[in-house]
Amino acid sequence: MVKVVKFGGSSLASAEQFAKVGGIIRSDDDRRYVVPSAPGKRNAEDTKVTDMLYECYAEAEAGENIRVTFNKIKDRYNKIIGGLGIKLSLEEDYKIIEKNMKELAGADYAASRGEYLNGKIMAAYLGFDFVDAAEVICFDNEGNFLGDETNKRMKKRLAKSDKAVIPGFYGAKADGTIKTFSRGGSDITGSIVAKAVSAGMYENWTDVSGCMVADPRIIKDPEPIQVVTYRELRELSYMGASVLHEDAIFPVRKAGIPINIRNTNAPEDPGTLIVESTCHVPEYTITGIAGKKGFVAVNIDKDMMNSEIGFCRKALEAFEENGVSIEHMPSGIDTMTVFVSQEEFMGKEQMVLSSLHRLCDPDSIELEGNLALIAVVGRGMRSTRGTAGRIFSALAHASINVKMIDQGSSELNIIIGVRNEDFEPAIKAIYKIFVETQL
Repeated sequence: MVKVVKFGGSSLASAEQFAKVGGIIRSDDDRRYVVPSAPGKRNAEDTKVTDMLYECYAEAEAGENIRVTFNKIKDRYNKIIGGLGIKLSLEEDYKIIEKNMKELAGADYAASRGEYLNGKIMAAYLGFDFVDAAEVICFDNEGNFLGDETNKRMKKRLAKSDKAVIPGFYGAKADGTIKTFSRGGSDITGSIVAKAVSAGMYENWTDVSGCMVADPRIIKDPEPIQVVTYRELRELSYMGASVLHEDAIFPVRKAGIPINIRNTNAPEDPGTLIVESTCHVPEYTITGIAGKKGFVAVNIDKDMMNSEIGFCRKALEAFEENGVSIEHMPSGIDTMTVFVSQEEFMGKEQMVLSSLHRLCDPDSIELEGNLALIAVVGRGMRSTRGTAGRIFSALAHASINVKMIDQGSSELNIIIGVRNEDFEPAIKAIYKIFVETQL
């Protein structure tokens, strides 16, 4: 089985971490393709190399001398090389990068050099081939990712390399201009490589032992998720769970390749397995809880709304023509509520209201801000009666008022709306009733 392994910035922050990663890769001959991130923080006070590169480029744009900041970046890499005891000089690369920085080659170019240099070190350390991502990951002139072209090019290039290192996070346009994915985009590169080589497994190594049932910043030592489906993870990622870049799911999902989230600092932990489908019976009724604060409920009221053909379309048009995206839309017979991001809505509030009055002629419109949405996700909910009732019971016991509840026909998730100040208590209450008491 071919395995593609991606390592995050914290896993590659120092020579000591590199050595751990080397041990993990060498312990399994199936781990043949490696996708590294740029060095992350070595401690809480440290700075990520990507942030240092952005800072360096900002200095160059401002016409300032970049030497001090650039030397700090060089020092990070030279310490890794020295600590690993490998014969490698990056001096020529440093000269080219510094020159291109001064000539303002672009912020994407600057940021991508973190992964580029780390990839060169990783390839030298492992004795693998180095494949520059700019040669195999393609974007069009507008900066849109070209999936089919990338897959063809990646597949053709890696057919020549039994073992290779491909830096994460970036690719290039047809003219050679470097283009990056959004922050955390090395996850995407890993999934692209996995698809191209038809991997049996995509291992994503980070500093946590997989996905947790709830946010550890809210729940102390939450239970780990052993197996989660792509659909469940998509729901959790959308609502704020951030173990994996959500765009990294699509290339491997389409190819039916499982993802294993693992911990570099605890390689014996099994982590979380992300799969297309499974007969694995979840330990709890729910798989996970995630959510986000900062929403507005736009409550539209009109008598006989249910018999007015096209009402919903006209209401949504009011948001569309003002560039406001919709999060959720529960409705009743004479009422319709639209949940939108408060940050996105505030600057366009009156324009949206004006459009709603013009298009829908409602009896009244009421706004309620400072709301949070919580997603309770789990394939086990389909076969378990009374899940929604248990959620209501838990929230009522915690004296939390539910502003909205919405369940999709797939029975995979239930969305609950609460006030911002009730967000953390609500998650604790739901976690307690489904996990701690195992009801």
